Amino acid sequence: MAVEGITASGRARLVAGLVMASFAGVYALGAPARTDGAPRVAVTIVLVVAVLALHLLWLVPRIPGNRWAAVAAQAACAYGAVALGTSVGLLGFVAGSLMLAAAWPVSVAVLGTAAVVAAPRDGSTADATVSALLVGLVVYGLVRLADRVDDTAAARLPLTMAAVARERLRIATELDRGLGEGLATITEGSRRALDQPERIGEVLDVARRSLNDARAAAAGFRSMSLAPEVAAARALLEAAGVEAEVRSGHGEPLGPAGALLATVLREAVTDVVRGDSAKRCVIETSERRGVVRLRVVNDGVRTAAEGEEGLADAAERVRAAGGTFATGLGDDGRFTVEAAVRAARRPVVTPDRNAYRLSVTLLAAVLAGFALKGLVQAPSGLWLGAAGFLVGGLLVALPQWAAIPLVAAVIIGVGATSPGQDAAATVNAMISTLVTGLVLYGLVRLTRLVRDLRVAGEELARAATVQERLRAARDLHDLLGHSLAAILLKCELARRLAAADPARARAELTEVVAMAEQAHEDLRAATGGTSALVLDAEIASARSVLAAAGVEVEVDAGHAGLPSEASAVLSVVLREAVTNVLRHSAARHCAIVTARDGAGVRLTVRNDGLDPHARRTPPGAGIGNLTTRLASHNGALSARADGNGDFVLEARLPA
Repeated sequence: MAVEGITASGRARLVAGLVMASFAGVYALGAPARTDGAPRVAVTIVLVVAVLALHLLWLVPRIPGNRWAAVAAQAACAYGAVALGTSVGLLGFVAGSLMLAAAWPVSVAVLGTAAVVAAPRDGSTADATVSALLVGLVVYGLVRLADRVDDTAAARLPLTMAAVARERLRIATELDRGLGEGLATITEGSRRALDQPERIGEVLDVARRSLNDARAAAAGFRSMSLAPEVAAARALLEAAGVEAEVRSGHGEPLGPAGALLATVLREAVTDVVRGDSAKRCVIETSERRGVVRLRVVNDGVRTAAEGEEGLADAAERVRAAGGTFATGLGDDGRFTVEAAVRAARRPVVTPDRNAYRLSVTLLAAVLAGFALKGLVQAPSGLWLGAAGFLVGGLLVALPQWAAIPLVAAVIIGVGATSPGQDAAATVNAMISTLVTGLVLYGLVRLTRLVRDLRVAGEELARAATVQERLRAARDLHDLLGHSLAAILLKCELARRLAAADPARARAELTEVVAMAEQAHEDLRAATGGTSALVLDAEIASARSVLAAAGVEVEVDAGHAGLPSEASAVLSVVLREAVTNVLRHSAARHCAIVTARDGAGVRLTVRNDGLDPHARRTPPGAGIGNLTTRLASHNGALSARADGNGDFVLEARLPA
């Protein structure tokens, strides 16, 4: 029953329309048995089709027209068909339309007329009333469920935007309270220190604290997700010449579990690179019943003891959190590190959960109606429509290739167990069985569709929230972290120059004031604002900061006419590269080169501070952040040693 290539709303309305058509088909096919004469039969069938067509208008809300006029026309057709002999259950379509129009008292009156008409015809007042009520509930419920599918699908984007807005506000409140106040203190303190150099120490203390706060906040935002650590691990492995394969099968966010598994991954990959003999490494995540599992497999370990080196601390932390940790060397010679931790999900609340409750309540009401109809008919014999429950169950529970043959067998069985009835009655019983099954299938299918859309909306909002936190973490690390590190460096230099060269110290502090103002802009960007970074200005800033650290800088700029978006992205890359030079190397020379590269632009930052004999260390968040940032703009990043003691970071971006 799956329909591919159309929207969820289209599938819902198609299912509803098919079920209502099959319902009307019972009355149309039953016309020959209940109406005398071919002309009367033909008129009855036309009236039944008209009743169905007028009700289908509720499924296509974009069609203009007066709904009350349509209900009046439908009522005229339905009562006309009943007068010609059709079952009074057809009046349920009219009752359903009145329910949709919120005319509940009038719908009750229509059901009352069904009982009145049925009493003199065959005396089955209760059965006729239940039939009409059941039809009314079904056709009403099908349209309302289709509407709920529309509402739920339409709510996904507003839900996602609202979730991001809430997260952005929470991030802004959290950062403004700490980092915002720290930057304001740095700005005012630097201005005072222009005339009172002895107060530079106060600015230094605040700058150190603010830098630590920014790094801690970035780490906290990243800890909800394992994705950045996976990206950083892949980059480290590929830079070391190890083929990396990533198989991601977990959901985000992970909460504290993300931080624990990130630690395990970082340590495991560091050992792989440190061993310098692995050719291939597989990183795999999976999730089942709330437990997230991480596996890291590599082919570069000779003994189990060698593979376990350096993992003791990570293992202890995982076990202390109630998780499991295991290592082992397989028969194929590959070493496996496996950790499993239970993830604590942050709930995302949908704006309207009543849609799913309504659909379930409606389904229960219809099932109760079918059961009541069976009980009413039980004294006179077996209600053949009861087999429709089986048909509905088969359609819901089994795939099409298995369900269709079994449904056909059940319907044939109903026909075979109807001895003594004429052909028309037997066909009617078989059709009733099919229609009952289709009604149940349609209601269950639409109920599931509402549920699936609600869950998908929650997942979309949750994923957007995670992405917003990761974006904030990247901006804190790449933008604000760099600004604060540069401020700290400039303040240290100004303190050393305060006595020997007061004029130079004031010049450095003037730059600190400007950097603090830029840091305020960076903070706004991290909390959801926009960043107006310009590559030319960033190159000038990089030259100044590196020179203050005693690094000789060579610049070759060939990026004239660069679009603003590409300029901003490469500015972030340059900031991270300069930060790495200052924090992780003993460089004396640094070259910054930009060049047009076909239809794109290339930024290369080379420094001579790499110690070829130093042990490899795990990648920081910066490489993973930049890889993600460039990938989102169809760019690429490489970070490698060139074999001559230089470290080269290169970013390519379409422009």
